Amino acid sequence: MGGALIIVSITLSTLLCGDLTNQSIWLVLFALIGFGAVGWFDDYLKILLRNSKGLSARMKLVSQFAIACIIAVILYHTATHPEQTALLIPYLKKVSIGLSVLFVPFVICVIVGASNAVNLTDGLDGLAILPTVLVAGALGVFAYVTGNVKFANYLGLIYISGAGEIVVICAAIVGAGLGFLWFNSYPAQVFMGDVGALGLGAALGTIAVVVRQELVLFIMGGVFVMETVSVIIQVASFKMTGKRVFKMAPIHHHFELKGWAEPKVIVRFWIITVMLVLVGLASLKIR
Repeated sequence: MGGALIIVSITLSTLLCGDLTNQSIWLVLFALIGFGAVGWFDDYLKILLRNSKGLSARMKLVSQFAIACIIAVILYHTATHPEQTALLIPYLKKVSIGLSVLFVPFVICVIVGASNAVNLTDGLDGLAILPTVLVAGALGVFAYVTGNVKFANYLGLIYISGAGEIVVICAAIVGAGLGFLWFNSYPAQVFMGDVGALGLGAALGTIAVVVRQELVLFIMGGVFVMETVSVIIQVASFKMTGKRVFKMAPIHHHFELKGWAEPKVIVRFWIITVMLVLVGLASLKIR
């Protein structure tokens, strides 16, 4: 229920405070609720129907790709400038790679990847939610400056009309996340489950796409990336050599089995996220 409460809080706050004529607001909410619904159905099968397998991996991915595809196609067809479908390179002034029609599969991969990365990280009390809050807050800064023509020009970013309104939903994520963390901190009294993890990850991915900061999301969400890569390495190594690289994947369990106390793993991953978010924010000025 924790994840459902987070999504309801974010949605209501955005509907009350956001500009409902803004397309970007609706796209982020669509990602949040759509991916959250996939997670809810998976949790429903596991918890209430006692189906230990839950939603099959294939059906889960098909549903996620379908939702992300809708978002990608809308963004592609509503783009008014070539740079709105280009991959911007952070720390370099006005350097970008035109994606053209490849923009659609790229966006799908970003949204689905971000969603599942947050879900993999959500394995210890409070481990996933604070990095989510920090990254959402930083993306809110990017949204504000991207949606302000003067700041965008001064900082060498592309100006995207209406992107500033994304600050509302970023602030809602921060507020809902901190409220959840109050009860999710070790030892947790409430959990977000797939509902919250998949929904929040998809929202972060969609926000990054809207403000054209996918690579910055990759940097700031380094903990999410590290968790995902550890799973990929573990599975690949075991299938090819029969040996495991880590004691257990995702990597936070590896450190637990090495003797780190759970709170120590959590806080150290938080510290890493703080540092990476600052590195990502530095791209606003280092150009």
